[in-house]
Amino acid sequence: MNFWVILGLVGQFLFFMRFFVQWMASEKRGESVIPVAFWYFSIGGSLILLTYAIYRKDPVFILGQSIGSFVYLRNLTFIYRKKKGIAKE
Repeated sequence: MNFWVILGLVGQFLFFMRFFVQWMASEKRGESVIPVAFWYFSIGGSLILLTYAIYRKDPVFILGQSIGSFVYLRNLTFIYRKKKGIAKE
């Protein structure tokens, strides 16, 4: 295996971990929840897969991963804004 295949697999593993973390958190609480770690794994996996997609010159893959990264970052922004607002009260 070459560097790019390994990088792609690492990105895919991180992307998988977001689902695993969400599943475990939901099982623990007995309801559907999305922990903050889900968004970090999403960003990490997405950025690595975006790098891989750029190397492969795959416009469909590039578009999908680049848009997803913005959504994941935006969700983290909302989470941390809410925490700051709560801490100020």
